[in-house]
Order: sequence, then structure tokens, then C-alpha cells
Amino acid sequence: MQQKVSLVLSGGGARGIAHIGVIEALEKRGFEIASIAGTSMGALVGGVYAAGKIKALKKWICSLDKMKVFHLVDFSFSTQGLIKGDRVFSKISEFVGDTQIENLRIPYVAVAVDILNKKEVIFESGSLYDAMRASVAIPTVITPVKFQDTFLVDGGILNNIPVNRIKRVKGDLLIAVNVNANVPRIELETETKNNQISENKYLKNIKIFQEQLQKISPFDQEEKLGFFDLMNRTITLMTSQLTQLSLQKYAPDLLIQISHESCGAYDFYRAKEMVEVGYRAAESQIDAYLEKQVEPKKKGKRA
Repeated sequence: MQQKVSLVLSGGGARGIAHIGVIEALEKRGFEIASIAGTSMGALVGGVYAAGKIKALKKWICSLDKMKVFHLVDFSFSTQGLIKGDRVFSKISEFVGDTQIENLRIPYVAVAVDILNKKEVIFESGSLYDAMRASVAIPTVITPVKFQDTFLVDGGILNNIPVNRIKRVKGDLLIAVNVNANVPRIELETETKNNQISENKYLKNIKIFQEQLQKISPFDQEEKLGFFDLMNRTITLMTSQLTQLSLQKYAPDLLIQISHESCGAYDFYRAKEMVEVGYRAAESQIDAYLEKQVEPKKKGKRA
């Protein structure tokens, strides 16, 4: 009989692609994912998995190079966010269609934040697409979602690793995946080669965009802290602190940790690397967990 798992997936931008590798490792090791909850990128990967389309998502996202990622970015320059997100979610909608959460094959929960009323919004029914779109709306970066009489933004603002929101099943193993962990990064052989690729049109376009932002930035022009870097550092610090508090209060049976240095929050063109990083991290940490479970039994026999 397979060990059932209730799986919690954190937010973390492009690092959240590692969740795909974690899921693959769990399934290869014979675990049955019986329930899933996520925030931001964790909500997206978890939702697509619950809809049975994780392989299609992996194939698409791993096909993205720097130019394809850039063309998916639809800049809005509005007061609510720099990116609309319509192009990306138009593709995501192909995977999930008009699926309702209550009709998924396993229980699913996504977390967003009602920014006007300062509270969590828990999606456990209704449109899967709407739940995922709301959960990934990073403040000032991706435009928020109009919902009833308020606006919804990224769930990581209040609960980046929703261990307390997962729907547990009888006899399960509670596993949480934190892709913002303060642990050493996993080095891949292909990483060095990829990082040495000369600057191309994608990077030049990003630089031009950042230069335009710098012109309207309140910071001194000689400041090295750019707009995206400032926002990324601020959100990462905030969510990391909240994550630690959440994990202390709601400790999972197994915590799979992936370094926050694995890639940048917007490096979606590194999807193949991140899937592999997630797989390797899960493999090693599952092994360590199982070894700990065996040790008490050995000691009991010697006694």
C-alpha cells in the first residue's frame, strides 16, 4: 500500500518550478499525493498537478528560452502592476480550462490575500484558474485580481507556505517544500555552461526596461539597488521570515528545502535546471528522512 502524502508547496517565483521535480521524485519513490495546497507558484504547480496536467506544464515551461520568456511578458506600466500576466495565463488556461476545484481528483487549496481587507482568502472551491491567477499576483509586479468588491494579490504576503491550510487525509505524511530556504544550492553540470552564455537580445531588452524604470526611481542614479532587485529582496525577506514562523508553529513530517540562491525569482528560462534541482533535493532529503525512521527500529532491536 502506497504511503499517502499531503503536500504543501511554497511560493518563490521561478524557483517554484522545482516543485515539478519534487513531485516527480515523490511519485518515483512510490508516494501517493492525496492532497495538495500551495501559494503563488506553489498554487500554480499544485493546481495543474491536481488537474492531471503536470506533464504538459513541464513540457511547455521547459521549452522556454530567454526570448520566449520575454515575449510572454506583457508590460502594463499601470499603477497596479508592471505586468498584466494575460499572456502567461492564457497558456495556463489551456491546461486547466474551466475546471472547478471541487471536481479535482484530489483536495486542493490555494492561498491569496485580500489586500484591501488585509486577510487571507482560501480557495477550496470555484474556478481553479481564478485561484491560481490570484495567488501569483505579486504586488507592484503582476496586476491584482478584481474579486467581488476587493482586490486579490499573492498569498505569500501573509502565508507563503500554507501548512495550516492543507486538507489532511487519514494516515498521511505531511510534506512541505520551501524553495526559499537558507541552505546551500545544488550545483548542476549544465549550470556553469548556461551561465556563461553571452548577452543576447533578451538581456538587452531587460536592461533597457530596467533603465527606463531607473529614470523614474526615487533612488540616486548611482545606487546599485535596482527596482526589481529592491522588490525581490523585500518580498523574499518578508516571506522568508513568515515562512520560518509558520514552520515552527505547524511543523511538517518532512521539510524539503531548496536554496533561495538556486535562481532568480524571474529566471523562468532556467526551468529545466530548476526541475532537476527539485528532483535532486527531494531525493536526498527523502533518503535522509527514511534513514531516520529506520534508526529507532534498529535501536529497539538491539535493546
